[in-house]
Amino acid sequence: MVAWFSKSVVDKDLTMLTEPFVHGYVRANIWHLRGRDADLLVDTGMGIRPLAPEIDTPAGKPLIVVATHIHLDHVGSLHEFALRAGPRHSAAQFETMDDAVTYAYMFHDLEGAVSQLPAPGWRAMDYRIPPAPLTRTLDEGDVVDLGDRQFRVLHLPGHSPDSIALFDERDGLFFSGDAIYDDGLIDDLPDSDRGAYRATMRRLLDLPVRSGHGGHGPAFDGPRMREIAAAYLRGTEAA
Repeated sequence: MVAWFSKSVVDKDLTMLTEPFVHGYVRANIWHLRGRDADLLVDTGMGIRPLAPEIDTPAGKPLIVVATHIHLDHVGSLHEFALRAGPRHSAAQFETMDDAVTYAYMFHDLEGAVSQLPAPGWRAMDYRIPPAPLTRTLDEGDVVDLGDRQFRVLHLPGHSPDSIALFDERDGLFFSGDAIYDDGLIDDLPDSDRGAYRATMRRLLDLPVRSGHGGHGPAFDGPRMREIAAAYLRGTEAA
């Protein structure tokens, strides 16, 4: 069977996983950060193949899994993990993972949904996301603590109303989900809000990011993030 996930080592503590055979529109970045007392997993991909066996956290060490928002390409494998954190804004919806909320229905008819079958007889039409009730809800100002580093939760709506990000205020490491990333930003989904997205971009102009890792696209530094935010603001001025 084909190896469904690819892995890229960013540094000794950080690994990026993705699903190379999934359509680019829903091919999200999955981030595994090793901490002293706990590891962090940011987002969980589509859930087409099991993700948990790919995460090499030592036995007995907690793995805190954070969903940055409830869209399909970020929550597909969330149910596989015991410690599930996600946005307070959409917490109740994680209990059902309704297709209309996750946009899983969009995948059913997506042309070229996968470039290789994950299993014999697999069909995009059968795709469903299992419920994954949150064990912790996250909101603006909350802290995710790995022991040797702490991440402040930022509520950054626009792409979706529940979008959150994680920011290490000490060293500037930023996991931004779909709030911002270095690729074509999406602000026209049924639950997107361009006014809120513009407010998020204005906020990000002042965030002292050193190294950013988004839900899609390559990593970015602070200057590049400000370029992306400023470009969005210019492009939506008349909207």
